[in-house]
Amino acid sequence: RLESDSLFSRRLPASMSCTEPLRLSAAPKAGVRGPHERRFNPYDHNGGTVLAVAGTNFAIVAGDTRMSSGFNILSRNQSKLLQLTATTVLATGGFRGDVSTLQKLLKAKLVEYEHKHGEPMKVHAIAQMLANTLYGRRFFPYYTWNILSGMDENGVGCVYSYDPVGNYERVRVNVTGSGEPLIQPLLDNQFERQHQQLASKPPPLSVGQDLAEATAIVKDAFYSAGERDIYTGDTMEVCVITKDGVKLESFELNVD
Repeated sequence: RLESDSLFSRRLPASMSCTEPLRLSAAPKAGVRGPHERRFNPYDHNGGTVLAVAGTNFAIVAGDTRMSSGFNILSRNQSKLLQLTATTVLATGGFRGDVSTLQKLLKAKLVEYEHKHGEPMKVHAIAQMLANTLYGRRFFPYYTWNILSGMDENGVGCVYSYDPVGNYERVRVNVTGSGEPLIQPLLDNQFERQHQQLASKPPPLSVGQDLAEATAIVKDAFYSAGERDIYTGDTMEVCVITKDGVKLESFELNVD
């Protein structure tokens, strides 16, 4: 035998045989709970639907007032619409905590701008400011989906659609939220005139319907979504924006 082997054998306890399996001294004992992991999710999706339509001399913004978490209704009277200026309205869905934080920040920036320049910010400038604000939080984004609507410098209704990290574009009509899969096909057909072979194309930046017809389609869309989507319901708020200002109306939806 080698000398190293004899040294190793002398280090082993006398009670330990070479055939005995090794056991880890740190192994958990019977009945003792082992290591476990805890997670924290800073986000929640509180449901609901928001929608906006741009017309030739008006804009319509609508949203429901139900706030949910999972299968629980937290509030039946939580508005998703915020009037920013005399002719600009922001509709936001997503996580209510981030919605409230974003709204407070935007209102502070608008007040600061008005104090510096002596006039309210125009809708296209608000659109860019909102995009910059969202992009600035791109690594820990606001869990919100925003639609900004108002009247542009030519008196034409405008709608800006956003994703959570600030990408945006001007569109004729937009819907986001839990009712989007139900409402979007209707808007594509009626406002965008898709799948209508003999229908004329809508104007480049607005829909072809007048205010009364567009409002009726928006109401029908929410009534239909409220019957199918458990996160959309209770009350529908409709803001009609014209050069004269903003008019808000409310209509009852499904409450169950």
